[in-house]
This record gives sequence, structure tokens and C-alpha cells, in this order.
Amino acid sequence: MPCFLSKKASKIKPYAAGAQPSQDGVIKLNTNENPYPPSPKAIEAYKNFRPESLRLYPRPDGGELKKAAAALYGLREDNVFCGNGSDEVLALSFYAFFDGGIMFPDVTYSFYPVWAELFGISYKTLPVNDDFTIPADKLTGRGIVLANPNAPTGIALDLCEIESILKRNKDHVVLIDEAYSFFGAQSAAPLIEKYPNLLVVCTLSKAYSLAGLRAGFALGQPRLIEGLENVKDSFNSYPLDAVAQAVGSAALSDTAYYEEIAKKITATRDKTIERLREMGFSVTDSKTNFIFAGKKGVDAADLKNFLEKNKIFVRHWDAPRISGYLRISVGTDEQMEILLSRIKEYISR
Repeated sequence: MPCFLSKKASKIKPYAAGAQPSQDGVIKLNTNENPYPPSPKAIEAYKNFRPESLRLYPRPDGGELKKAAAALYGLREDNVFCGNGSDEVLALSFYAFFDGGIMFPDVTYSFYPVWAELFGISYKTLPVNDDFTIPADKLTGRGIVLANPNAPTGIALDLCEIESILKRNKDHVVLIDEAYSFFGAQSAAPLIEKYPNLLVVCTLSKAYSLAGLRAGFALGQPRLIEGLENVKDSFNSYPLDAVAQAVGSAALSDTAYYEEIAKKITATRDKTIERLREMGFSVTDSKTNFIFAGKKGVDAADLKNFLEKNKIFVRHWDAPRISGYLRISVGTDEQMEILLSRIKEYISR
């Protein structure tokens, strides 16, 4: 039987998403979803959506979501590009800006090398330090892609370090992936007016409790946004559906609600980190809604399997430098107590 795939498609090594367990009673701490519901304004917008309007195409530019993002960050609408989750925005950005090659840390979001390979972009990886911090002064000479805070480590660079990267790479786009910045890191968005090479990418999946909606956006100067619009319209003119535009814009307008949720999550995170360290785990200084932890003498893959048998799902990568660690999403206080008790049970065997 002939192979109908193109040579490019046959060589693809796709991104491996976290498991989506379907059984009842699971504590799901493996994909960094928010354990709390969307804001009341977002839920009300969903309930009030007129289904008869679905016969019409949505606004191709993101409509109300574009306006809401611009208002939230104190920017103009031509500073905002909307897409079907930040993953789509990131993929289109790779295609649009990085012909000359890119650099990103060797321990980071594992979708970056997938897009680079898919679009034929040459890339270099910068080794992180032994403590997983990023030697930011070495990010130079080509397009830069940086998750800040980084994933899966949760470590963030200060805004002054981001600005230094921008200054050193004036002839290249510097993309800052801020999927987790709401939980303790400084956003680079205030630097957009100053640096035409800065693109900030955001999502509604994490802090805004809308992972099931698929909405994200990029912030940058109009020339970058126009480039993204042109690439988007060459793939799909209508990536963001009307429901996502209505609900997403309502969520972005409810900052006070999400700030309170972020406080709850970071408080739970910090308590859990303290407890894990008391058990002898090495835990990074997370500025996200997840924890990156490992312990000498503990097989992280075996611990993951033990937790899964007890209906607790966390993330593990059999990859260089991080195979001894687990990434644990922050759930409710009650969920984290169950997790900690099971970990204590495991290491006490």
C-alpha cells in the first residue's frame, strides 16, 4: 500500500500533550488547568450568547476579544492579534518571523522544537544552568523565543533581563510566551511601545480558566500584528469562533475576580512547595500555577505511575536533565493535601 504522506509530514515528531483521563474521581494535576471556574461575567456571557447567530461567520480579527485585550493592557487594537489558543498564535509567529533561525532554552516548552522542525526553521538551544535558571545574557544573535515564566521549571526572568535581551537583539523578533505570567511574573507588555521587535503571547487557558474555549492573543507593534494577520489569513481567516470572542472578552474585563483566584492558587502553591521541601524534594522557585519537583533517590517516573494508580495525574518527561522531576499543577487545597499524603506514603515505603 502506498504512503500518501508527504516527505515533510512523514518526518514529523508531534508534540505529546498531557493525558486527559476520563474516569471518575481523578485529581488532574498534569496539564496546568485552573482548578477554579471562569469568572461570573464569562459564564454570564456564555449563557447570554444567541445561538441563532452561529449561522454567521465570526469577526476575523477577534472582535470583542481584540478590544478587551487592548483595553486590559492599555494598548490600541492594532497592537493585538487574536487566535485559537496561544498555541496557534505561537505557531503562526514561528512561521511569520523566524526565517533567520531562533534560539530558546534547552529545557522549555516542548512545542517549540516541533514548530521549528515543521516550518524548517534552524534553531539552537541554550543550556539552562544546573539550577534551571536561564543565562539570559547568552540569548543573542537570532530570533529569541522565551517562555517567561519558563515551562516546565516555573522560573521567571525579571523585566530588566527581558529588556536587556531586546536591546541585544534589535534586528530580530524576541517572542515572550507569557502563558503563566499572571501567577507572579512581570509582563513584558509595558515594553511594547519602546521595542518594535517585541511580541508578547498570552492565553486564556491558564489564569482565566478557559482551557476548553481555545483563545489566545499576541501583543506587539502594528507591523508585527499585520504580519501575523497576513499569515493567519493564508491558513484560516476565522480561527476564533463567536462564542470564544464573547466569553473571552467578558473574562478579560473581570480582572478583580481573576486576581483573587491567582492569590488563592499562589498561596496553595507556596504551601505545597514548603511541604515538599520538608520531605526532601528539590523544588524550583515557581512563578506559575505549577510546581517542578524532584528528590534524590526517588524514581520520578515510578512516583508518577504510583500516583496514577491512586487517580492522581501529574506530568513527567523522560528527557535529559529533567527526568528526575515531576511537574505538578496546583489544584485546590484539598487536592494538594491528597497529593502530599500519597507522596508521603510513597517515599515512606
